[in-house]
Parts: sequence; structure tokens; C-alpha cells
Amino acid sequence: MATLIAPPNHSPQEDAESLRNAFQGWGTDEKTVISILGHRNVHQRQQIRRAYEEIFQEDLIKRLESEIKGDFEKAVYRWMLEHADRDAVLINVAIKSGMNYNIIVEISTVLSPEELLAVRRAYLNRYKRSLEEDVAAHTSGHLRQLLLGLVTAYRYIGDEINGKLAQSEAEILHEAVKEKKGSQEEAIRVLSTRSKTQLIATFNRYREIHGTSLTKKLLDEASDEFQKALYTAIRCITDHVKYYEKVVRDAIKRVGTDEDALTRVIVTRAEKDLKMISEVYYKRNSVPLEHAVAKETSGDYKHFLLTLLGKEG
Repeated sequence: MATLIAPPNHSPQEDAESLRNAFQGWGTDEKTVISILGHRNVHQRQQIRRAYEEIFQEDLIKRLESEIKGDFEKAVYRWMLEHADRDAVLINVAIKSGMNYNIIVEISTVLSPEELLAVRRAYLNRYKRSLEEDVAAHTSGHLRQLLLGLVTAYRYIGDEINGKLAQSEAEILHEAVKEKKGSQEEAIRVLSTRSKTQLIATFNRYREIHGTSLTKKLLDEASDEFQKALYTAIRCITDHVKYYEKVVRDAIKRVGTDEDALTRVIVTRAEKDLKMISEVYYKRNSVPLEHAVAKETSGDYKHFLLTLLGKEG
């Protein structure tokens, strides 16, 4: 359920030449940049990048960085990267900032095992260090254990469910929420090794036993980075579309829009499930997502996000 509208037939060479023309003269023709790049899928964008370099002996991404600025530049830069490389950049920024470990949890729990493996490979190629090495160097305690467990997970993706396991591990998670000594390590083991299907069965069993969801309980209790990371992991595993809708909602409704969060969701989900996220947003807020985005953003940045939402350009 992607929102991206990309033509089936396009000429990478023609697109490269049109972009070059947009960079010539006084100022950049941002409308052309948006109309081309905002309507090309990841494979087409890489073809354009290769064609641009072959024709003009110049890296298109570096040229874009010099031609456009601000939130618009950041959104276009991230859009131009291949998916695994983009996620590697997002994780590195989160690690360096030391403020938003939820992005690491989000990426490592939403992606498939093969996609996560590709991100780890891309991280190594880009930064000449392993993802695990950087996570370990910038965190400590149970948060470090949880993040390392999640980024190195290679989950089974089948539909089998073990009911007895769901029962016993629902209690393990209950103990962890109550912060009983020694329970956190067991909770980390459960969240970083079980299949998503098995975990959802465990979360459902928890609700049946305790009359409330794990996330609701954690929301009441969450006071440190570890519990916040637990909360994010459970939200993402349970229903990542609802999770992303909340990220967008929080980004828009806060005083001073959180452009980083808004950009991250729209750019990373436009080729996947942004349409579903938009539908959930409308049901939850009675306002179309594109209207909320248009109200809270401006200029070329606004036009680019609306193009990725399939609503303009």
C-alpha cells in the first residue's frame, strides 16, 4: 500500500539531463527536482544516479546537497539512498545524537530478517565499523543488551504458535514491567529471539491474563530509556502501521513540528505502507494526513512530502 506514483517507463539519461538543467543558471529549479525524484521508485532513482555520474562525472547526491537546503535537502538526501543505506544513516544519526534510541528499535523490529541483515552490511560498508560495535559503545546496562539483541536478531518468519510458551513468556514480560530483579534479561531474550507471530500471541495472552495491554502498562510505568525501548519494540511488533501513525501524529501536534520524525516516516514508508498509515491517521484524527502536513510545513519541503504522499506534483 505505497503512495509513491512512479511511471513504469522512464529514461534515466533524460532524467539526469533534466536534473542537470535544473541546477544551471541563477538558483535551482526545485519544481523539476521534485517532479522527477518524487515520482521515481528506489530502482529508478539508483539508475538516475548512475546515469548522472556517467554523463557529468559528478555524484548526484553531492550536487543535490549543494543546491538545496534545510528540511527539503535532508528529505531528498534520504529519499535518494537505497533502503538499507538510508536505515544505516538513520541509525548512525540516532546513535550519535544519543537521544532517540527508539529509531534503532523501530528499524530492527519492523524490518524482515533479510532487510535487517542488509542494514548491518550497509552500516559496516559506510562507517567501517559494525552496527553492534557502535550501539555497544554508546549505551550501557539493559538498554545496551536490548538494542544488541534486536539489531542482531534473525527471526523465524513462520506462522506457528506455541500456546504454552506464550503463557509462560507473558509472565516473564509481566515481571520485567514490574522491574523485578533478573527479569529484564529474560524479557530481552524473549523480545529478541521469538518470531513476531509468537510474540503477538504472547502479548495477547498478557492482555487476557492481566486485563490490560503490555504497552498500556509500560506507558504507565515507563521512566527510563530501557522501558521506553521495550514499549517501542512491543508497539512495532504488534502493529507497526499504528506505531508510525502515532509517530506522525506526535510530530505534527507538538509545539514546533518535529520535521525529522515526519520526514523519516514519509520517506521510509512511501514505497511500502504509507497509504495504510494515512488511512489510520484519518480514522484517528478525522483529518487527511496530507492536509495536516500541508498545514505544518512550507515551501519545497511541503511540496516534496505531499508528492511522496501521492497528493501533488
